[in-house]
Amino acid sequence: FLFVLVQFAASLLSFRAKEFKTRLRLLLHKTELGHELSSSKPLWDGLSAFYTFLKTEFSEENLEFWLACEDYKKTRSKSKLVSKANRIFEEFIQNEAPREVNIDHETRELTRKNLTGATSACFDEAQAKTRTLMEKDSYPRFLKSTSYRKMTEQASSHGTSKQSHT
Repeated sequence: FLFVLVQFAASLLSFRAKEFKTRLRLLLHKTELGHELSSSKPLWDGLSAFYTFLKTEFSEENLEFWLACEDYKKTRSKSKLVSKANRIFEEFIQNEAPREVNIDHETRELTRKNLTGATSACFDEAQAKTRTLMEKDSYPRFLKSTSYRKMTEQASSHGTSKQSHT
């Protein structure tokens, strides 16, 4: 799961939601003040904070689904593609799924039909709906949250103390 989380930032490049990408990159790589942070720790801290926030809102399945789709798209073996597609569908898309994402009936049915072909694009529509939900709903609330503020303050003070020691 950690590897998939780390890959999340890179996966954002393949989507058109520029503002969401920019804000998330800011979260992952810089403080609000623009101080550069070194190592992958800020990346992990940012994703972890966002994931933790989603859990408090009972909507972590959106990020989990997004990440599962990104991992799925990297699958090269046709047989693995089919088995992963079925697992993702059963886990996130089908009615009453254990971690069912909030998508409309039409998108759910389109995704079900796309499973017969099991291409790397079969979850694109559902993933786009989930991304839109996060970028317009969860992510703006996260940016206003105490957890985000604390994280950026810690990163900022870390950057300030690092600068004072150089």
